[in-house]
Amino acid sequence: MKENILVINPGSTSTRVAIFNREAEEIVSESVSHSAEELSQFHSLLEQVPERKKIVLKILKKHNIVLNSIKTVIGRGGIIKPLSAGTYKVNDKLIDDLKNSPIKHASNLGGIIAREIAEEINVPAYIADPVSVDEFTEIARISGLKGIERKSHLHTLNIRANAFRYAKEQGKKLEGLNLIVAHLGGGISIAPIEKGKIVDVNNANDGGPFSPERTGTLPNKAFIHLCYSGKYSEKELIKLITHQGGLISYLGTNDVREVIKKIEEGNQYAKLIFEAMCYQIAKEIGAMATVLKGKIDAIILTGGMAHNEILVNKIKDRTGWIAPLVVYPGEEEMKALAEAVIRVINGEEKVKIYS
Repeated sequence: MKENILVINPGSTSTRVAIFNREAEEIVSESVSHSAEELSQFHSLLEQVPERKKIVLKILKKHNIVLNSIKTVIGRGGIIKPLSAGTYKVNDKLIDDLKNSPIKHASNLGGIIAREIAEEINVPAYIADPVSVDEFTEIARISGLKGIERKSHLHTLNIRANAFRYAKEQGKKLEGLNLIVAHLGGGISIAPIEKGKIVDVNNANDGGPFSPERTGTLPNKAFIHLCYSGKYSEKELIKLITHQGGLISYLGTNDVREVIKKIEEGNQYAKLIFEAMCYQIAKEIGAMATVLKGKIDAIILTGGMAHNEILVNKIKDRTGWIAPLVVYPGEEEMKALAEAVIRVINGEEKVKIYS
């Protein structure tokens, strides 16, 4: 009897579905795009659940996946309250928090759809490693201004997946390693992992290096002046620092390949901005090295930008003295979700209860 794992990953403009076996081998993978016009018919995010669920079931039928061959369903974790890393069984409390999250994001639908399908075929439903994972030490929360606390938000899924990958390749347990994992995508999360726990991170929307789309840390006084300039509303300012900053702000593109092309054509300004981004990434890695007191087994670069050899080499040039640099380019969210639940099935990690 097959023991398939169904993985569901709702995004802002797509619904991704995959089937994996117990060895984390992908059997089926398909993504359905949603146009702005299609999504505009729904008055709320939750109204999308029935339609996205239909899409999942349609994909399974298309690929001749029999429902009773599915033994586990896992959805992408949504934006919920702070919690420790790991794989969580979907319960009533988790569903309630996903439905009532103050931040409406398509990832919130992952656990909801997973549970609805799982209940119909009488199998367990899970989520794993959402962005709200918080394993900060007490000292890491202090910001410098009473009443404002540093918060943990990060690309947990990809960061943990690659930390486990490295540990497995080394024949070690993650709990026995100290790592710095840098997720380099549209947003950048650089996290020190101490004996299996993510003890600090730059919140990609609030600080750290600038990225293809985000500003990272800004000079406080200059940003306050901008806030009171009358040029922007609060909503526009948030969009500015999270979607219109970084490479887009300086060079009008969020595509590193286009930036490299400009540099190859002799654009010195593009070269300066690109090198500044690499400089800031390396500087943040250096800062996180102090969190681990210099006792680091490896620095891992992952995410879409890690495909770029020039960027990797520039970061290595500044950080290679700290620890060996390992590159796992790209972001395999679907496989990461499957692997998370497989660790539970195999007894490598205990399932966690959301409360």
